[in-house]
Amino acid sequence: MSTEPLRCAGALIVHPDGRIFFQRRSPHRRLFPNSWDIVGGHLEPGETFEQALRREVTEETGWRVSEIIALVGEYRYVGDDGLARLESDWLVRVDGDLTAPVLEVGKHTEYRWLGPADLDLLDEDRDVNDGLIRRIAEEAFELLGPTGS
Repeated sequence: MSTEPLRCAGALIVHPDGRIFFQRRSPHRRLFPNSWDIVGGHLEPGETFEQALRREVTEETGWRVSEIIALVGEYRYVGDDGLARLESDWLVRVDGDLTAPVLEVGKHTEYRWLGPADLDLLDEDRDVNDGLIRRIAEEAFELLGPTGS
């Protein structure tokens, strides 16, 4: 068995008004059930981070990545399944109807567009990797700056 961490890509989808897209994982998910999360997942064999971002955004929302804005950061963590992961998270813009994402049936139950003042919602999951999703969100908004662009 490999000792290398699983490689993951995450997309922080930016709305034109500067908010960021979050979705709630289904309570039936093996990893982080019922938690708020960003779009993303594991890289397929031979896939680059950019390819994974594009694939995951389309699979999880129905939208298409139109622009990769910037790297938010790389994060190492151990999932509640005991497996180590190395996740590379990116700010992205998408094409599609931002009022109607097509959430993956059985994987996500709801979504929200959050601004910097709305991040308390993510504290519902502060026990998941010591609040990693909130920290990633804060770093993303810091990178976007006050204008959200």
